[in-house]
Amino acid sequence: MSSQMQYQPQWVREDFVDFVAEKINPVWAWKKVKASIIKIRSLSTDFYQIQLRPNRNFKHQQFKAGQSVLVTVEIAGVRQQRNYSVVKFLSNGDIILGVKQQGLVSKAITQADLGSIVELSQPQGNFTLQADLSPLLLLASGSGITAIYSLLQQAIQKGHQIDLIYFSRDGAFHVELEQLAQQCAALKYHHINTVTQKQHLDLALLEQLIPDFTQRQTYACGASTMMQSLNQIYKQHGLQHQLHQEYFKITVDENLAVQPVTFLRSQQEFEAQSNLLESAEKAGLRPTHGCRMGICNTCTCTKVSGSTRNVLTGEIDHGSNTQIKLCISQAISPVTINL
Repeated sequence: MSSQMQYQPQWVREDFVDFVAEKINPVWAWKKVKASIIKIRSLSTDFYQIQLRPNRNFKHQQFKAGQSVLVTVEIAGVRQQRNYSVVKFLSNGDIILGVKQQGLVSKAITQADLGSIVELSQPQGNFTLQADLSPLLLLASGSGITAIYSLLQQAIQKGHQIDLIYFSRDGAFHVELEQLAQQCAALKYHHINTVTQKQHLDLALLEQLIPDFTQRQTYACGASTMMQSLNQIYKQHGLQHQLHQEYFKITVDENLAVQPVTFLRSQQEFEAQSNLLESAEKAGLRPTHGCRMGICNTCTCTKVSGSTRNVLTGEIDHGSNTQIKLCISQAISPVTINL
């Protein structure tokens, strides 16, 4: 009798409601954020802007410039996900993503028919401007400009003094950035075409272009070579507290030895050389995950023992019972995880 009293049947199931709703309108859903592809604009041979129109479940009021969304598409019957920075947020509620055509999800959405439906997460990430109005230095390379662009627009609106350094090999976003610099006296735009100029980020370049860079809050997103150079410079000058970073590519140390990893609760063991998420997946395991970039915290778990390296910051964690993110952690010793 008591078991019957405790049982509470679920009279209305979300998946059933969504199934019925999408028959009427493909973006209708009870809780999920669905969006239709409204426009696809080519910026270069492999770089696109995708305009999406989310349903009412998207929490527009929570969006902050610099944040991203996790895009989910179904490819060959399998749900695939990838994280993209929101380049623009339009007054009608549409969002624009910058997508470089690489990987399954990127190719799928850049080649999709207009009107196609994708699933989105809510806005996520902490790569956002601080409240003060101090002068800014923004740095981007390649598709890293997608994370920087919305920060730039907000910084202009707030009245910051801004210098933007952009390393690129094609014209994606270049014309728009030139126009912004012409319209806004507070913005100085430094474009470095890496095809015609074999210039990389180093201290001499920073001192030449931005003599007062040590006095600025700095926001950066780009290729691992640029990010590594920037981190080294700021570490040498004791400026790490002024550096805010977003990564669009996870780079692991391929020279590290393979390490045994144990998932404690599920009693699974595997060998890891790449990040822990990819290594687990290669072994046939399916840990919960989201962005795969260390942003959404979905794959956060407890490392019971062992040592891991954060592949974004290089930080080594030797502690026991500490929180790590599988997607940006690489084992540097035998590791046990509470999964």
